[in-house]
Amino acid sequence: MANWKEIDKKAKEWIEEAGERIRESFSTKLSIQTKSNPNDLVTNMDKDTEQFFIKKIKETYPEHRILGEEGFGHKVESTEGIIWIIDPIDGTMNFVHQQRNFAISIGIYEEGIGKIGLIYDVVHNELYHAIKGEGAYMNEIRLPKLEKVSVKEAIIAINATWLVENRGIDYKKLTPLVHDSRGIRSYGTAAIELAYVACGRLDAYITMRLAPWDFAAGLVLLEEVGGTATTIKGDKINIIEKNSFLIAKEGLHEEILAGYLQK
Repeated sequence: MANWKEIDKKAKEWIEEAGERIRESFSTKLSIQTKSNPNDLVTNMDKDTEQFFIKKIKETYPEHRILGEEGFGHKVESTEGIIWIIDPIDGTMNFVHQQRNFAISIGIYEEGIGKIGLIYDVVHNELYHAIKGEGAYMNEIRLPKLEKVSVKEAIIAINATWLVENRGIDYKKLTPLVHDSRGIRSYGTAAIELAYVACGRLDAYITMRLAPWDFAAGLVLLEEVGGTATTIKGDKINIIEKNSFLIAKEGLHEEILAGYLQK
């Protein structure tokens, strides 16, 4: 049986060490490449950071599998066993252009169930963390259960990409939501937007496309504070596949889903 306290302790040590390595890189010149398109960036720090985690995990927990954004881990096609789902730098474009608004994200799952979630906002030194059943925290501050709000009171994260003509959704469904909500935000990093919903800085987050490493850690945090996560159609999230995503406070999730996305 896995010792989740020990795994959590190790993961926190590694994520803080990786964060320090990233901060030290600010004074050096980055090697920047593109992936699927010119705006899909990857740097030497993304690759180095993922390899740093893989080395630590393989040395300490050789039986665990690893699913990482940069592809240095295992090919994961099932949820069997213990899987570390890692995004070494979520928000690479922000990292390159701003040196802020990016995070390291690690979700650790057993048989498809989220056991540990860690999202580290490196620049602000904010570590959002949770062990299943033990609450969620930002550093040493326990996050309270989320309170219900309505759309008219809600701050909602939506990337502007989805508010113009696109292949993911009829943007006309979202226009009334933008109009009716208290405000719209976009931070350019799914991990931080998920963490912000968990801690109450945002009330909901909507996107048409997230990969497992974008949301794995955030789902663990969200469950501990009573939030709800589904696809934009209301379906269950598949943790090893890309999904559309609606994450929100209880009640608000249902209001957005029924009142806007499913109309």
